[in-house]
Amino acid sequence: MDSNFVIPLPDKYVSKERTFSVNFTCQRCCQPLKLHSTFRDLDSQTFSELTAPPYPNADRKDRIDLIETFRNRSDESSVMRKIVLPIKFTDAGSDFMVVDDLSNLPFDSNYLGKVTTQLFDLMSNYSDVDHPLCEECTDNILDQMDQQLRIAEEEVKEYRDFQEQLEMEDEEEDLDKLKSVLLKYQETEASLQEELSQMEVKQSEMKEMLRTLENECEILQREEDKRWQEYCRIQRQVLLSEDNLHSVENQIMYTQGQFDKLSKTNVFNATFHIWHSGHFGTINGFRLGRLPNIPVEWAEINAAWGQTVLLLHSLAKKINLTFKKYRLVPMGNHSLIESVEGNKVQQLPLYCCGGIRYVLDNRFDQAMVGFLDCLQQFKETVEQGDASFHLPYRMEKGRIIDKRTEKYYSIKVQLNSEEQWTKALKFMLTNLKWALAWVSTQFQSNTSAAIDAPPSYEEVASS
Repeated sequence: MDSNFVIPLPDKYVSKERTFSVNFTCQRCCQPLKLHSTFRDLDSQTFSELTAPPYPNADRKDRIDLIETFRNRSDESSVMRKIVLPIKFTDAGSDFMVVDDLSNLPFDSNYLGKVTTQLFDLMSNYSDVDHPLCEECTDNILDQMDQQLRIAEEEVKEYRDFQEQLEMEDEEEDLDKLKSVLLKYQETEASLQEELSQMEVKQSEMKEMLRTLENECEILQREEDKRWQEYCRIQRQVLLSEDNLHSVENQIMYTQGQFDKLSKTNVFNATFHIWHSGHFGTINGFRLGRLPNIPVEWAEINAAWGQTVLLLHSLAKKINLTFKKYRLVPMGNHSLIESVEGNKVQQLPLYCCGGIRYVLDNRFDQAMVGFLDCLQQFKETVEQGDASFHLPYRMEKGRIIDKRTEKYYSIKVQLNSEEQWTKALKFMLTNLKWALAWVSTQFQSNTSAAIDAPPSYEEVASS
């Protein structure tokens, strides 16, 4: 800390003469102290005691002058108080430090501060406690010193009691008895020395054995480290093998699930979805037929016929059926039916473009009649092997008969209304749906859940 550090003081502490009175702080709690009046009014006895030099080379005259000046300059009415920090806040060159530059003060004020400081230095030199102290710290030190005094008195009392006890004991003992005891102890010492030698020999043997065992332990430790390394390597391989096993098991489970899913899938039903949309029968979303108020495009009708020919051709191939007089040629929206009579083959188109040619050309009607004949052949072939099989609508000579009303619906376009033709095509698709369901149940296991149920006879007839 800078010794010239100045604490600003209010004007109320400054007198007209700008003189200063030095105040001190307690060396323990660092609180400002109000000095007792005896520091200003010293009697002759105290004065003579304090002026006695603590060191041989002290200047008695200087100290007398300091104390006299201090007594003459002790008036507090016209002074300004200054705080002296404890010794721990000062540098190593002085015991006390005044928090301001005293060089600006009058000589007499500096002189009074020196006197007071010198008095407290004298008191600190004659005791183990630094001065000045406040009353509370002084009381605490006195209590501690009283406690130390009581402990010292108790120790002195114990030493005195022990000394008196020693003085009262009889110091005269039987020397012969002591000699016999000493001889006995010497014999015991000799036996113990011999036993000690034996123990030292055993100790040497045990040390040698210990070194051997330590060497064996070191070898075993190295072997153990190798075994642990091998164990960790094998454990790593086991973990990798388990991971591979779990991966393979998961792949097997996934593959098995896919296999079960595929095994339950009806290829025909997934490929050819036959249903109805209002008055129209549909296959894969293509409407088959026309109505005056709903003129379906011929491109859609041709596509529906192509899907229908492909379905019947696939079903016949599944049961190894060869049609008589006809051969189905699925070619998308330009599918054909070949009429075979001996060596003569006639192609009948199952597609149409409309217009005048559509009205005059009857090959389209012949093709549809031939397709219905092929469906009838499929029905008869299946009924020969399965008497329970039947179709909801009877077919004969290019017509479909509704069993409920016994009404005939021609599959031809010429000399027929569009409503009758559309209903005949719808009934034909219904029969084809039943044929697809029978083939699926015969040639695939567990397919009942995967096959769409064919529309009922009543549902189709009512629509």
